Amino acid sequence: MSRLFSGTPWDRPPVCDRCGALESACACPPAIQEPVRIPPETQTARLAVEKRPKGKLVTIVSDLDPDGNDLVDLASRLKASCGAGGTLKDGRIEIQGDHREAAERALQKIGYKTKRR
Repeated sequence: MSRLFSGTPWDRPPVCDRCGALESACACPPAIQEPVRIPPETQTARLAVEKRPKGKLVTIVSDLDPDGNDLVDLASRLKASCGAGGTLKDGRIEIQGDHREAAERALQKIGYKTKRR
């Protein structure tokens, strides 16, 4: 299949944005590198319950390395397993309600060690 401008004055081969060489001859390293993930087996998640204004309880999952984990995905999985809403703030996962047992089971199933505060 030919390119859109093939055979016209605007037909230019693709070039690298960083070095300006043809893409086929470019020796630049890949622009995006995957972050190094820390295995769950080597980490301990701390579980606690905080009382918020108006008497609301929130389960807090903390002490996980934000650079070595995909906390957004982990928060989504925990919220689904607990059947509750929540958020990710300051490197801590907050789940609405007292869901220590369900969160602990879900974290242990993934492979994390857990401690309750």
